[in-house]
Amino acid sequence: MSSGYGMNGGPSRCFPFWQEVLACYVVNSNEEDASGRKKCSPMLEDYYECLHHRKEAARVQALQAAYRKAEAEGGYKANPPTAGQIRNLGILGKEEDSRAVLGSK
Repeated sequence: MSSGYGMNGGPSRCFPFWQEVLACYVVNSNEEDASGRKKCSPMLEDYYECLHHRKEAARVQALQAAYRKAEAEGGYKANPPTAGQIRNLGILGKEEDSRAVLGSK
């Protein structure tokens, strides 16, 4: 909630985002001229994402759709990479693990 109090009495998870929006509005607008509020749209977008998680939900749906599509097409590797190889991606001295996972030579 934008009041700053969560369900358990402490600050809510989105209150810091609301504070950023409010601070931006105070700095960039006044009673006569509200045109500076356009500068606050990224902060407002972050606040709305914190409240509603729409971008997160869309990304999860896209990942699930891609996973189901790959599963239906049998797009899995015959020998998938191990957890150790995945952890070593991009680490200096572990280029062979990166090549094995990414499939490049």
